[in-house]
Amino acid sequence: MTSASSPPPSAPAPSEVRLRIADQPRRGGTARRIDGAWWPRSYDLAAELPGLLGGLPDAWGRIGSVLVNGDTWPACPERMVVAGQEVHVGRTDSPTAPHTVCLIAPGRGRWDLLVVPPATEEAEARRLMDRAVTQDG
Repeated sequence: MTSASSPPPSAPAPSEVRLRIADQPRRGGTARRIDGAWWPRSYDLAAELPGLLGGLPDAWGRIGSVLVNGDTWPACPERMVVAGQEVHVGRTDSPTAPHTVCLIAPGRGRWDLLVVPPATEEAEARRLMDRAVTQDG
């Protein structure tokens, strides 16, 4: 006799990550702009970050560092292993970017994503994400 059991919970697959990336690349000398938008399911960075990093464009390379707002993400580890790679997680208390996450790929660049709060209603979240990728943040 065999028993069926459900698989253990895991991070969302990249195709399930609620992420939008801007079509236009950043222009060299312009002020920082938003490169995309991410709508996580929770403020549990350890649970959410693997799905986010797995859903990024290959052209961005391997993300080595992530900078988050400490007030927005109250519990976050200093380092995580994601897909076999160590990722440094830094925290800032900057009031200018409470709803963004900064991703850094050594030798490749920096990308800033708008973070849509997890509890946002779906229609509003989709509107915010669409706006973030079609306007200069």
